[in-house]
Amino acid sequence: MKPIHPKLRWWAVAFWLLVWQAGSMVMTAVYPYGHVLLASPVESLVCLCQLAGTVTFWMAIACSSVRILGGFLVACGLAVVLAALSARFRFLRDLLAPLVAVVKAAPVVSFIILALVWLRSSALPLFIAALMVFPPIYLNVLTAILHTDRKLLEMARVFRVPFSRQLVGIYLPAVVPQFRAAVSLALGLCWKAGVAAEVIGLPTGSIGERLFEAKVYFMTADLFAWTTVIVVVAMVFEKLFLMAIDRVAGKVGC
Repeated sequence: MKPIHPKLRWWAVAFWLLVWQAGSMVMTAVYPYGHVLLASPVESLVCLCQLAGTVTFWMAIACSSVRILGGFLVACGLAVVLAALSARFRFLRDLLAPLVAVVKAAPVVSFIILALVWLRSSALPLFIAALMVFPPIYLNVLTAILHTDRKLLEMARVFRVPFSRQLVGIYLPAVVPQFRAAVSLALGLCWKAGVAAEVIGLPTGSIGERLFEAKVYFMTADLFAWTTVIVVVAMVFEKLFLMAIDRVAGKVGC
């Protein structure tokens, strides 16, 4: 069963934009530099359009996307392989359990600060994104494999169905819905964690570096503009990945 995702309604978006605009107007009226504390939606949109006309804007998006999505892909592959092995070998499952629990519970900033001791700032977003993505995908895939219909597996063994056909006909239909839900969650996590790592590590030419500069120089409009970029890019990549999963699942009959 696919998770429920409430649809974005234009009237709801317009409502919150009006709330944002009203808040900005109140701040400007009350404080002499209220527009610095809370830029309006119009100011943020103008700033975004100005940024979009520069090469550094697109380079920052490209550099951050490569690092963060690289970490996502590495974690996806590793999590699926280890989940399959853990489902087969109880020892490996017990061995990984404390590590997964620590990664799930510990604050991401702790890992970022620790990783800065070991890694260059350019490799930090990839590592942190992979670290945050691994637990949800690993746990969802492991759960799906362990809860695969045992009667179907027993029937496949009785009739000596090849493992390749078991994989396509039994395991994949059980795993794909869980994997899809995990990917939807993990893509949001990897962008949040990856950009946070960039803000702290400040790799050259990244979105995190631009956010840090906007904070240092009180460029609130830039801050909102870059935040909008992160949200849009994350949503686009999520849609693309989910479409790819659905297409592959449709081809194998899941």
